[in-house]
Amino acid sequence: MSVKSENNKRIAKNTLALYARMLFTMAVSLYTSRVVLNTLGVEDYGLYNVVGGFVAMFSFFNAAMASATQRYMNFELGRGDTERLHKVFCTSVNIHALISALVLVLSETVGLWFVHTQLSIPPDRFGAALWVYHASVLASVVMVMSIPYNAAIIAHERMGAFAYISVLEVTLKLLIVYLLVVADIDKLKLYAVLMLLVQVLIRIIYGRYSGRHFAETKYRRIWDGPLFREMTGFAGWNLFGNIAAVAFTQGLNVLLNMFFGPTVNAARGIAVQVQNAIKGFCVNFQTALNPQITKSYASGDTAYMHSLVFTSSKFSYYLLLMLSLPVMLETPLILQWWLGVVPGHTVAFVRYILVISMVDSLANPLIQAASATGRIRRYQAVVGTLLIMILPLAYAALKLGAPPEGVFVVQLAVFCVAQLSRVLMLRPLVGLSLRAYLRKAALPIACVSAASTAVPLVVYTAMQPSAARFFTVCAVSAVSVAAAVYFIGLERNERTFILERVRNMAKKAGTAKKRK
Repeated sequence: MSVKSENNKRIAKNTLALYARMLFTMAVSLYTSRVVLNTLGVEDYGLYNVVGGFVAMFSFFNAAMASATQRYMNFELGRGDTERLHKVFCTSVNIHALISALVLVLSETVGLWFVHTQLSIPPDRFGAALWVYHASVLASVVMVMSIPYNAAIIAHERMGAFAYISVLEVTLKLLIVYLLVVADIDKLKLYAVLMLLVQVLIRIIYGRYSGRHFAETKYRRIWDGPLFREMTGFAGWNLFGNIAAVAFTQGLNVLLNMFFGPTVNAARGIAVQVQNAIKGFCVNFQTALNPQITKSYASGDTAYMHSLVFTSSKFSYYLLLMLSLPVMLETPLILQWWLGVVPGHTVAFVRYILVISMVDSLANPLIQAASATGRIRRYQAVVGTLLIMILPLAYAALKLGAPPEGVFVVQLAVFCVAQLSRVLMLRPLVGLSLRAYLRKAALPIACVSAASTAVPLVVYTAMQPSAARFFTVCAVSAVSVAAAVYFIGLERNERTFILERVRNMAKKAGTAKKRK
């Protein structure tokens, strides 16, 4: 069997492992979101989202270094240099320790001042909000120190272990929900402390697993000055892009709080829960495929890397489209069934954020391809500048009287421009042409989107709101998207591959039935 066939088989196996994890975590997350919202109340739920989210704004240091750590570990595994791989891990631990200290200092000085003076928090809940803030700061520090170990698991493509640990994390959060319901103390404070304890436990498990299975994760005090400068230099340019990412996620959350208060933050928090549940299917596929993009570049096989970029772009979008289409059509009914009490603006927020997620799903393969080269200065300067404009543009829109939904309109418009810029930036880096991307990724995606939405939209408008319409829309959407993807969105070799897989599965099922 060829190396590429082995790689494709590994990608498929890892994707299935991550999907099994995702189905469980999604079901639990959707249930816990409803219980937490009802137990805390709309106001406290919004407070937790805005205060905890504000702490996450300081994570742009960590997010930049996490990308660098993952890139360098994937790259050295692709080259097969075990000694250099160990140096990369130890250096990344040193850097993340420095980042932890920086996050702690900034959060407990500048961040604490901002919470006291700028956020809209009801006076009687300010004490509880501070508990959330300090617990979130400590949880962020713990997560920072977990990054090198998580990167090792992903680089070695041990997605089964990654999935098992994630399932444990979600199970513990389910236990937290039970404790929230039965406890007779301030539930917001309790929720913040228990979430911190879960992060500490998961950090310990990641460290123990990595130390037992990967030789390079046995930490030693190593100081490699050139490698330190190389990794921090790479992270420095990633830092600009991650500042932009924090600005249009947590920054927009803070803006909504400043203009409209914590109730609108609750609506956004619910929309993000829906986004995470659906987007997780796309993220799992990309997580399984990302290491191969970097490793194929490291081995000099850019043609295979291009094919992985096209495949990841198309299938990530198709997965999100199939899941998002019925949700966007039936958002009011789904939210009513799920939450009971639906905060204002939630329906519109969910629809906007799902469209944004579909556009954003196309970015990751291009980001991975650019990161694989290590030459990201120009790329990050251009794309980061575009993305960082989301926050001032959204602020201007709100000052001019735009409703809360206006921030999502701004974000969507900038995302579309940024995606075009990413493709243009990749030509000098990896030889990926705009024409090839349009023909092999963008055009099939546009055609599938247009062809698959018509029939579900007709069904939705022709029927009255009911459970029958919901299930009919879901079924019609699934068939419509699947048919459009198969006949329009796939190339001939991709259709042949799928048919062969289906035949093999049917043959195995028939053989198993005969044995019985």
